[in-house]
Amino acid sequence: MNYQTVEQLTEMKLHAMKLEYARQEELPASSELSFDDRLAMIVTAQYDARVRAKTNRLIKKAELREPTASLSDIDYDSARKLKKTDVVRLADCQWIKSGNNLIITGATGVGKTYLLSAYGRQACMQGYSVKCYRTTRLLTNLTIGKGDGSYNKLMKDLVRPDLLILDDFGMKQLDLGMTQDFLEIIEERYHHQRSVAISAQLPVKDWPSVFKDPTIADAVLDRIVRNAYRFNLKGPSRRPTVEHMPAYADDSASEKEYIEQ
Repeated sequence: MNYQTVEQLTEMKLHAMKLEYARQEELPASSELSFDDRLAMIVTAQYDARVRAKTNRLIKKAELREPTASLSDIDYDSARKLKKTDVVRLADCQWIKSGNNLIITGATGVGKTYLLSAYGRQACMQGYSVKCYRTTRLLTNLTIGKGDGSYNKLMKDLVRPDLLILDDFGMKQLDLGMTQDFLEIIEERYHHQRSVAISAQLPVKDWPSVFKDPTIADAVLDRIVRNAYRFNLKGPSRRPTVEHMPAYADDSASEKEYIEQ
């Protein structure tokens, strides 16, 4: 009977249940548990395994720039002007459920991408779908899409996730076409009450300078900023300096190869 049960669990691909069942069979103390207790442990094992698998799929699909970033590992050094209470307040991701936005600003290297990725990963762990893009690259892909016919599909893909992460916004001024595309993205997500999380070096007050058309700038900012939580990170760059980088035997390696090692 035990063999048949194991085979059936295998055939139904209930592998976590099979492992928990086998574990209980090997432990003499399990015989002291009631049937209901043992069944509950077996079902819980399968449920937890499916939750983990779903979370891993969501994290992989999100394509976060820092996929292992975690809110529990945030550094609250006083120089960063980052309050733990403010970070934890958003950890339940209710702001995503409510369709609110998140804005993280600060100088280069202060940890904007890490914090943004940590919230993205937290959202995945809460069961929300997430997608992360570098802003300029995304807008370039949309421009290309107008020529190769992929524009409409990409735009639809930008509406689907519960949370859309746009990293490195404002690195350069957007031309009129990119400005209109950015408005289209924000307008569609605003219409569907879906959240956007943005990181930028520029303070929010300077964002209008990124857009070629001031009218479009007003429309975009009204839809993003009005219902957004904000973090403005301070402090020195957290990226390793040259003297803290690992040394390599081959001094002839290119800069690209050096960085990638």
